[in-house]
Amino acid sequence: MLPISSASGHWTNPLVALFTSTTSTCVTGLVVVDTFSYFSIFGQIIILILIQIGGLGIITFISMIMLITQKKFSLGDRKMLQDSLNLNTDVGILKILIRISKDVLKVEAVGAILYSIVFIPEFGVTKGIWFSIFHSISAFCNAGIDIIGNNSLMDYKSNPLVMCTTMILIIMGGLGYVVWFDMSEKIKKGIRKGFTPVQIFKRFNEHTKLVITVTLALIISGALFFFFAEYNNSGTIGDFNLFDKIMNSFFESITLRTAGFCSFPQENMSDFSCVMCYMLMFVGGSPIGTAGGVKTVTIFLALLNVISYIHDDDQSIVFNKRITEESMRKATVIVSVATFTIIVLTLALIVTNPINIEDGLYEVISASATVGLSRGLTSQLNTVGRIIIIIAMYLGRIGPISLAIFFAGRGHHKSKCRYTEGDFFVG
Repeated sequence: MLPISSASGHWTNPLVALFTSTTSTCVTGLVVVDTFSYFSIFGQIIILILIQIGGLGIITFISMIMLITQKKFSLGDRKMLQDSLNLNTDVGILKILIRISKDVLKVEAVGAILYSIVFIPEFGVTKGIWFSIFHSISAFCNAGIDIIGNNSLMDYKSNPLVMCTTMILIIMGGLGYVVWFDMSEKIKKGIRKGFTPVQIFKRFNEHTKLVITVTLALIISGALFFFFAEYNNSGTIGDFNLFDKIMNSFFESITLRTAGFCSFPQENMSDFSCVMCYMLMFVGGSPIGTAGGVKTVTIFLALLNVISYIHDDDQSIVFNKRITEESMRKATVIVSVATFTIIVLTLALIVTNPINIEDGLYEVISASATVGLSRGLTSQLNTVGRIIIIIAMYLGRIGPISLAIFFAGRGHHKSKCRYTEGDFFVG
C-alpha cells in the first residue's frame, strides 16, 4: 500500500494491495492493475519476493531462512518440514532443504540467462537483466505475473527462445522436488552405466513414473486439442504460421497447468476450447511443487478409484505397486471438495457481478487452481467479486480440504464402537 510501491507515488487502495499480495503469494497471476505500469521497482521487488515465497512454500521458505541464520531446528520443526515436503522420514531432511535451495536457484539462474539473450538487446542491460530475473522466477514458480506490458507474452508468440524457456520453467516448477531428485539420481546412474532411456525410466520410483506419464499425456493431448480446435480461429492461432501454431498450442496446454502466461487473448477462444481449459486448469501440476490445481496424481487416483469400483477390483495396481485405500479415498475427497468449492464460488461471483457463467467459471477455476489466466474479467469485478477471487486464490493455494480439516479438527483416537450396518440404497 505504501506510496514507495506505486509508480505514481500515491497510496494504493487496500483492496488492490490485498488482491496483489494474495495473487503473488498464492502464485496465481490474476491482477486488477497492470503490474508493469502501476507498481514502482520497489513494488515489483515486493511482488517478486512474495512470488518466490509462495512458489517454494511458506514452511520451506521459513526453514531456509532458519538454515541461513543458523537457527536450531527442533523436532517439531523437522516434523513440520517433513509433512510440508510429504516425505516418509525426517532423516537427512536438512540436506534435502539445502539441495532444494541450490537447485531452485540454479534453474531460475539458467532461465534468467536464457531470457536475457532476448530482453537485454530489447530493453537495455539494466532493465533487461531485471526483466529476465523477474520472469524466470515468475515462470518457475508458476505465478504468471509479468512486467513487460499489458499483453503478457503475446508479443513473443513467434519467439522460440522466450516461449520454450517459459514452458521448460513452468514444467520444472510443476513436476515437484521429489520427482526432480529421483530423476536426477537415476539419470546420472543410468548414464554412468550406459542404460537406454527406457531402462532409466524403469528405474524411476512409481511416483516419478506416474507424474511423468500423466504430465506428458496432459501436455500432448491438450496441445493436439488446441491445435485442431483453434486452427482457423483468427482470434487465437488462426493467423499464425504452422510452426507458431504448434508452439503456441503446446504453450497454451502447459500454461493452463497453473502458470498464467498467455500468447493470445483467452476470451477469443471457442466455447469448445474453453471447456478444455476448465479441465486442464482444474488438474494443475504435480504434488510437492510450485503448481496448483488438484494435482495430476490426485486426479489420476480419483479416476482410478471410480474404475476400480466399476470393475469390482479389490486392489489398484500402478507400475506393479498397490495403491493404498487411504490414498484413493484422500484423492476422491480432494477432487470432490475442490469441485464443490468452485461451484459455490462461481455462483457467488455471477450473483454479485453482471457476468455470464462461462467467464465466471473460467475466473474462479483459474483463481482456485492458481492459474492466473482470465478472459478479461478480473479488473472489471466489483469489490465483492474481488473478495470472492481473493478467497478462491487463498483456498486454492492451501487447499479447501486442509482448511476444512483445520476448523473441523480430528480426534486422536478412533472409536472402537461399531454399529450394525444399515440398508442404504445408493444410485
